[in-house]
Amino acid sequence: MAKKKIVSIEDRIPRLKQERKKKANRRLIFYLSIFFVLISIIVYLQSPLSDVNTIKVKGNSYTEDEQIKQQSGISENTNIWMINEEEVVEAISKNPIIQSVDVSKNLPWTVEIAVSEYNYVGYIKKDGNYFPVLGNGSVLTDLKRNTTGGNAPVMMNFSNEKYVQKMAGQLTKLPDSILKLISEIHWKPTDENKNKILLYMNDGYLVDGTIRGFAEKMKAYPSIVSQIKPGTKGIVHIGVGAYFEKYNPADSNTGKKKNSNESE
Repeated sequence: MAKKKIVSIEDRIPRLKQERKKKANRRLIFYLSIFFVLISIIVYLQSPLSDVNTIKVKGNSYTEDEQIKQQSGISENTNIWMINEEEVVEAISKNPIIQSVDVSKNLPWTVEIAVSEYNYVGYIKKDGNYFPVLGNGSVLTDLKRNTTGGNAPVMMNFSNEKYVQKMAGQLTKLPDSILKLISEIHWKPTDENKNKILLYMNDGYLVDGTIRGFAEKMKAYPSIVSQIKPGTKGIVHIGVGAYFEKYNPADSNTGKKKNSNESE
C-alpha cells in the first residue's frame, strides 16, 4: 500500500499566498477595465464624438431634404443621445405633405429619417396658376405652378373646401392608369345633387358622375370605352348605372375642350 505524501503547512502557505495574489490582480484588472470603460463612455457623451455627423433623409419626392432636416430640429451640433424620436416625428408631421415619419439612430453618429408623402391627386386652378392638391385634401397654396405637368387632373370650380377634400379622397383610391386619363374635373353642384361632377378625359370623352362613390364607379371606365367604336365621341355616364351616350350631331362640339395644360 502506497504511502500518502504529507505536505507540510510551511510548503502550502507560499502557494496559497501566490494564488490569492493572482486572484487579487485579476479582480483589480476587472475593476480597472470597468472604470476605464465608464470613463470612455462619459468622455464620448460629453465630447463632439457623440454629436450627429450625418442626417439621411429618404422616401421624399416633393419635399426637399433640407426642409425635412430643418423641421426635425436636428443639426450637427445635436447630441445623438439627446434626440427624442417622438418629438422629431411630431415636428416633421406638421408638414402637410408628409403622411408618416420614422426616425432611427444608427450609432455612432448617424440619424435616418424615413418619410412617406401624400401624392398629388389634382390641382386647383386660380388666377392662372395651379396649386397642388394632396390626397388628404390639402391645397398647397405656397407651391403655385404655371403648369400641372400632366401628372394629375385640374379640379375646376371647386370653391367649397369640403368637396375638395371629398374629391381628393376619391382620387386617391383610383388606379394611376385611370387617374392619368383625367384632364379636368368640373364641380357642377345642383340643388338636387351637390356632388355632381363632369370630367374631361384625355382620350376625348366626357364622364358624367358624382363624387360619392366615384372611385369605385370610375373603375369601369376602361371597359366601357373599349366597347365604343373608334372615332365615336360622347358621354360616359357612371351615376346610376354605367352607359355611353353618343353626341347628337347638333352637339358635336360639346366634347371639344382645350387641354387644361395649355395656356389660355
